[in-house]
Amino acid sequence: MDIVIATRNRNKAKELKKCLADLNFTVLSLSDFPDVPPVEEDGATFEENAVKKAATVAKATGLLTLADDSGLVVDSLDGRPGVYSARYSGQNATDRENNEKLLHELEGAVNEQRQARFVCCAALADKKGLINVAKGTCEGQIGHECRGNFGFGYDPLFIKDGYNKTFAELPLETKNRISHRALALQKAKFAIERYLLGGERSKPNL
Repeated sequence: MDIVIATRNRNKAKELKKCLADLNFTVLSLSDFPDVPPVEEDGATFEENAVKKAATVAKATGLLTLADDSGLVVDSLDGRPGVYSARYSGQNATDRENNEKLLHELEGAVNEQRQARFVCCAALADKKGLINVAKGTCEGQIGHECRGNFGFGYDPLFIKDGYNKTFAELPLETKNRISHRALALQKAKFAIERYLLGGERSKPNL
């Protein structure tokens, strides 16, 4: 059976495919469907964006679709960058530009002011509509400089509680056990299994 991951981001697709590797699926991404137009992420929350992407791509492809929207929430910045995480310093911002802006905004902030969390909402849909929404969070803080060569996005700055390395310094296998996305996808996999057994559409698993 095929499942579509609603992203063209190669790094995210790679991470998602790793998380879904134990399912008996052929995992596709939007790179396999060049005719599907981009979905505008104009929701006010991660959940709204994930649901919109999953439902839109499932309808366009006719296949079971998993979409996630995730980002970084910094307490002392009133929740920024939040749903604007990927475009924090501009519409076509690079990871480096976003990280530099975040470091600039936190310049001089002590550790207690650098508390943050990664949030992921994963939505599952088929051509008939939404099946399930699952949420995962990962608490930590923002480092004072970028460190590490793995991962993407804000990974070089995010240090999970209980760890002394950034996500970008951890092997992908480790990150995929402890990240916000891993937690959300673990819940989403249960929803996939229930759906395959009986077509169950469950309440959001937040």
